[in-house]
Amino acid sequence: QVQLVESGGGLVQAGGSLRLTCAASGRTFRTYAMGWFRLAPGKEREFVAAITKSGGSTYYADSVKGRFTISRDNAKSMVDLQMNSLKPEDTAVYYCAAGRAAQSMALNSKYDYWGQGTQVTVAS
Repeated sequence: QVQLVESGGGLVQAGGSLRLTCAASGRTFRTYAMGWFRLAPGKEREFVAAITKSGGSTYYADSVKGRFTISRDNAKSMVDLQMNSLKPEDTAVYYCAAGRAAQSMALNSKYDYWGQGTQVTVAS
């Protein structure tokens, strides 16, 4: 079992940056692939980014490619999402998730553990 806690959300102006962090409990963090998802009011949960167990490969939604960067530090049991050039459309609650699936990492169903989420609001 893994407990995930997100932090770093807040209010930022369009074009600005935020860094979200996800802290994981337990000593098996490096056995999990990690993902970031977001949920905006009235919309379905959307895949944002994912990273493999060792951090060797990353994956991004088309909407955030070139602007967001996912990274992990297995020694600290943390995963980050660096968000640059933020747009009002990025406004949502952001969730980190952990799973053991080796493929189809953009699907919600591939993740077993979820954090409570952190609010990101981008003002125009």
